[in-house]
Amino acid sequence: MTQLKDAYIVAATRSPIGKSGRGVFKNTRPDDLLVATIKSALAQVPNLDPASIEDAIIGCAMPEGEQGMNVAKIAALLAGLPKTVAGVTINRFCASGITAVSMAADRIRVGEAEVMIAGGVESMSMVPMGGNKPSFNPAVVNVDENVGIAYGMGMTAEKVAEKWGISREEQDAFALQSHQRAIKAQQAG
Repeated sequence: MTQLKDAYIVAATRSPIGKSGRGVFKNTRPDDLLVATIKSALAQVPNLDPASIEDAIIGCAMPEGEQGMNVAKIAALLAGLPKTVAGVTINRFCASGITAVSMAADRIRVGEAEVMIAGGVESMSMVPMGGNKPSFNPAVVNVDENVGIAYGMGMTAEKVAEKWGISREEQDAFALQSHQRAIKAQQAG
């Protein structure tokens, strides 16, 4: 077996936060939000040849409507990347973006790629929670409703507590710290 390579994050950025349905971005297409983040990340590495980017892996919990049709490839093109840059949109609900980053890192680590773009995009204003026309097949949960499809955060917290022994109090403290960091980052610009 060959040695795994190291993968590095050389630029990171995020879109501003808005309020679903009534915030400043309510009429902004998610692909346009993603274009802004891609351009911002690329501006941090001015010596990078865009043609060296092999793929854009983007997570999206509800890849339909304005954030459908392979939003990863669409945003890569709209951001000015060459058409040789591939794009794939993945769905793992709340973990879509972090899964995209992990997949990109894995491709680099095993030698399948050298330069990747990875992240996530979602517009709760354009595509509501659950999507525009939910059509979950009830047969999936007829035998066992605990199959791991789109758990709510309460159920997720219970599963984390059970599997990894992380108490509700520890989860709450982590969530509070995360929100405090987000506020601090927003205030810092």
